[in-house]
Amino acid sequence: MQCQSCGLRPATVHVTRIVQGQVEQAHLCAQCAQESGEINILANPAALLQSLLANFAGQGQAFQTETEMRCPSCGFLFNDFRETGLLGCPSCYAHFRSELEPMLRRLHGTTEHRGKLPHRRGGAFERDRHLQAMRRELQQAVGREEYEQAARLRDEIKQLEAEGG
Repeated sequence: MQCQSCGLRPATVHVTRIVQGQVEQAHLCAQCAQESGEINILANPAALLQSLLANFAGQGQAFQTETEMRCPSCGFLFNDFRETGLLGCPSCYAHFRSELEPMLRRLHGTTEHRGKLPHRRGGAFERDRHLQAMRRELQQAVGREEYEQAARLRDEIKQLEAEGG
């Protein structure tokens, strides 16, 4: 296959993009890919990470206008997140939630923290997580009309809540 840009050399770089729901493919030689900036990300790992984060953040998809994409607390723009992978302040997480959640689901499969916890917070957090899981299990048991199991779960939940204060 020949390069789609120059038509002189064999295509060795194949780029696939999804822009507004449409798949675009480009088949370029190394020189044309370098000139167009497609291959620069391979030489710079930081640029590769930024590019991946930008793609996961939905670059190429329709977003709100830039004025709506500014954090009201710190003034940070969501476009800055797409470029750096960093947010400006804790309020950014809440303000950009609708953009961040789908990206986190694609990256991690969930939006819940599943990693290590600080020791000073780990016990209470684990207890709360366990209580949430038991409440979900209780709802499922009631939905399946397994009332004996639901009553047992209800009692365990009450006991855990009483112990936790």
